[in-house]
Amino acid sequence: MAKATFAAGCFWGVEACFQQLPGVAATAVGYEGGKLDNPTYNDVCTDRTGHAEAVEIDYDPAQITYEKLLSEFFKLHDPTQLNRQGADWGTQYRSAIFFHSPEQEAAAKQTIARLTAENRFNKPIATQVVPAETFWRAEEYHQKYLEKRGAISCHI
Repeated sequence: MAKATFAAGCFWGVEACFQQLPGVAATAVGYEGGKLDNPTYNDVCTDRTGHAEAVEIDYDPAQITYEKLLSEFFKLHDPTQLNRQGADWGTQYRSAIFFHSPEQEAAAKQTIARLTAENRFNKPIATQVVPAETFWRAEEYHQKYLEKRGAISCHI
């Protein structure tokens, strides 16, 4: 198994999209990229901890490639919005790829360069590509939130 971590706005919808992909073995929602240990949802919502709402993915590279995960990531949100997705705003809703290896970093940067060259979006891509550090798993009620409620999606 391999790990991938993405932030693309509210983590509920992001998790729901990724968990449906063949080859994705597990997902968890949580907080990545901030300066507070053991943050809670209330902490992150203050927009003072520096964390993004993120989804950590365990996947089987024999069944799904990291490049396919990147492709899905760029389809499920607007990567040109800085620190927001739709009506949700703040640094916790930023677009970010938290890479776990030099190969993931290179693939992320190559994908952004390709999408930019193709003029895929009408504005520059604001997605951060930064090293994965500590992923703090969110409270249990956030895990598979939409699935528990029989909902399909909550994001744009």
